[in-house]
Amino acid sequence: MLEKPPTATTRQIALLAEEAARQERTLFQTWHSRFAAGVDGAREFLRTRKLVGGKIIWKEDVHVWHPGQTWIWEPGGFGVFDPGINSLSVLTEILGDDVCVESALLEFPENQQSPIAANLRLRTEAGVEIAVEFDFRQKGEQSWDIELTTTSGTLKLARGGAELFIDGNAVTKDASMTGEYPRLYQRFASLCDAGKSEVDWRPFQLVADAFLIGERRIVAPHEI
Repeated sequence: MLEKPPTATTRQIALLAEEAARQERTLFQTWHSRFAAGVDGAREFLRTRKLVGGKIIWKEDVHVWHPGQTWIWEPGGFGVFDPGINSLSVLTEILGDDVCVESALLEFPENQQSPIAANLRLRTEAGVEIAVEFDFRQKGEQSWDIELTTTSGTLKLARGGAELFIDGNAVTKDASMTGEYPRLYQRFASLCDAGKSEVDWRPFQLVADAFLIGERRIVAPHEI
């Protein structure tokens, strides 16, 4: 079982998946946020509706969640994409269409090697635009929200997917299990029992594409 990010490069996870198949072993390449309480309901809501727009606001205080940590600022450390990839994992799980990065603006502190903020413009296969804002400089209340508008209602996943709202109304959640990780380990056990693998590196590809085509903007230094 691999947590996020699964490997250092996108090619490596493809090779791991091939090796797991050759060895007839279970490879569970996980995205823990997909197991948040509201994600299944969001996917079901979108299944029968036409998406017309959306936005992701994923902003947190890096000093609270990564105090004194240097690895996150190093090459390959992901910077603000370390939490941001969680939102992309949820988005790719609940959308019926695939999505690609059309443009990206990445803000790098002048003394660090990874971005402190990012703005992305995603587009689905059907041509629907989704605006994405990531920022490590959030103070006070933290924001981990996905809002998607359809022709017949709007959904909002809040608190990283733990809460689901449809047209502003809270949706009742399954109280049989609490938190993401019990569901995640349950899935891992079922995959092992069935002798199957589950590998989906689309969120990883979106991050790689953002770095590939993104405009790089230098901003004020960031002290760890």
